[in-house]
Amino acid sequence: MRLKLLTLALALTALPLSGHSEDLLDAYREARANDPVLAQSDATRLSTGEGVTQARALLLPQLNAGLTFNQYSGNNSQDIAGGHSRARTESATLSQSVLDLSKWAGLKTARSQSDAQDQLYQAALQNLYVRVTQAYFGVLTAQDSLTFNKANEEAYRQSYEQADQRFKVGLAAITDVYQAKSYYELAKAQTIAAENTLNDSKEALRQITGQPVGELKKLRDDLPMDAPSPADPNTWVDEALKHNPNVLSQQYTVEAAEHNISAARAGHLPTINATVTRGETTAWTENGGVGIPGNGRYGTTAGLTLSVPIFAGGGTQSRVRQSIYDRDSAQDSLESTRRQVSRDTLNYYRSVGAGILQVQANRASVESGQKALEATRAGFDVGTQTMLNVLNAIQTLTQAQSSYSQARHTFILNKLQLKQAAGTIDMPDLEAVNSLLQ
Repeated sequence: MRLKLLTLALALTALPLSGHSEDLLDAYREARANDPVLAQSDATRLSTGEGVTQARALLLPQLNAGLTFNQYSGNNSQDIAGGHSRARTESATLSQSVLDLSKWAGLKTARSQSDAQDQLYQAALQNLYVRVTQAYFGVLTAQDSLTFNKANEEAYRQSYEQADQRFKVGLAAITDVYQAKSYYELAKAQTIAAENTLNDSKEALRQITGQPVGELKKLRDDLPMDAPSPADPNTWVDEALKHNPNVLSQQYTVEAAEHNISAARAGHLPTINATVTRGETTAWTENGGVGIPGNGRYGTTAGLTLSVPIFAGGGTQSRVRQSIYDRDSAQDSLESTRRQVSRDTLNYYRSVGAGILQVQANRASVESGQKALEATRAGFDVGTQTMLNVLNAIQTLTQAQSSYSQARHTFILNKLQLKQAAGTIDMPDLEAVNSLLQ
């Protein structure tokens, strides 16, 4: 009897599921609302942004109020009875930095650090598109694998039963039975492993979305096999070096390090601060004696303070050297990021091109595998093929189907990762992938 269970399994996976199925955009919306990785990046971005406000505050007027109470013991001109004298001072001081280049450099540093973190948040947003798609297709690949393994197991089971029946009537050797049973038991173990892989794939998607995974829409059969456009890998690399948020973040980090050098060098320079103080001092003795002249009257003091650093034990020079080392480290990190982005961009560009050929080759392999299995079974029925040949044909077809499913999903994912490496991935790209589901 000629079986076409594997072909039937493929056809069933292509049929639309009854009821509502979740698509990629549904998964993305859940991930955008619940993904802790993105939320952490957003919180870090907001926290770093507060550094700009704090650095700017050092350049703005500072207002402080104070109240001082003192008690003096012993004889003095204000303590006739030789007891205690007391004084209370109330004051308000307004200060303003007039010249402090280190504070201005600190403000520039904070702005560059904030810009760097903004770019890291953009990188996290772009990475979410890929992570959701990767996890979504991971579930689809695992589902296909389980379907193929179940069909594989059923085909081996029927082959085993057929070999056993032929042996009982004297048409086959016991070796055929043992071979068929061995393949059948191995198929059962592979089905169990495939079920476990599917469950883990669902948990991977749930880890991002925070929601249980239900029925998912699948890739349709007629995928557009479009090559990257433009068809020049160097153009993609140029775009990546200009727009990839990780590269931009490292560039801002280098800027921040440069400003830190300026702030450290400003430690050698003088600073000027202006202050205005208004207050009153009230003094009295324990026995109610007369206070000092002008007691209880408000007074105003205004002035400029010039501070000139002369020697700080070598600390200022050390901070300058440290800032230069930090700048050099940031530049090296930038160059490393640029090289990694260039490599990733070229890799994904080539992977998309190779993926087209892989999908086509795997599709042809499935078609050939199906025909080979049918011919091998027919030959077995008439005695020109062995049971081992039938079992190997089933195994070959299952491997071809699994490779075909994985190649299709990898091709779509590589196109997204190419856009991500170039720093141009956006919601329309996700919507385009979603339109390929059914």
